[in-house]
Amino acid sequence: MIAWITANLGTIVVSAVLIAVVTAVIFKMIKDKKNGISSCGGNCAHCGLCASCNRKENRGR
Repeated sequence: MIAWITANLGTIVVSAVLIAVVTAVIFKMIKDKKNGISSCGGNCAHCGLCASCNRKENRGR
């Protein structure tokens, strides 16, 4: 078992770092969604999906 871990240590470390980064990004996206923060940039005048956006400014349209 120890020999397998030492032989694959680089793969294990890289995989753990990638899993941590992806998890952090997902949690950040969930937190932003709950707080009403959009990742679109907010320039609705140049957006092709302006009518279907769920932003507060567009809900009355």
